[in-house]
Amino acid sequence: QGVLVPGLGTFAVVPEEINSTEEVYVVRRPVFQLDMDVSCLQELVFPTVMIPGDIVIMPLDYWWLSQTNSLPPDLVRGCVEETILLYSFQLRDRQHPTFAFENIGILSCQDNVLCMQFHCSCIAGLESQDTWVALLLT
Repeated sequence: QGVLVPGLGTFAVVPEEINSTEEVYVVRRPVFQLDMDVSCLQELVFPTVMIPGDIVIMPLDYWWLSQTNSLPPDLVRGCVEETILLYSFQLRDRQHPTFAFENIGILSCQDNVLCMQFHCSCIAGLESQDTWVALLLT
């Protein structure tokens, strides 16, 4: 239910209970817990996201990624590591690039606030029953 991208952070899907006047909704929504070197985040604000301890966090599966693009796992690992390193250097230099995750969302910095914005299609894909509630929460 969670994936750790070393040097960047953890993506996870967490259940969240919402009480309305008529019923209780439990929705699955994506979250991103930033885990970067603090020196990269000078003067930046970012939301504190806590992933519950019962969520299983797995390391990024470079072998699986390599199967999706026909590149060797070591090359995929190197590309991911270099991309995260470049992104952290850009943040440290007060550049605010957008980091896009295909089919997931965008990590962006606006007005010195670094946050993850999930695509509606990602949220809808995780939550089929109460999609609108999950979209509103996220």
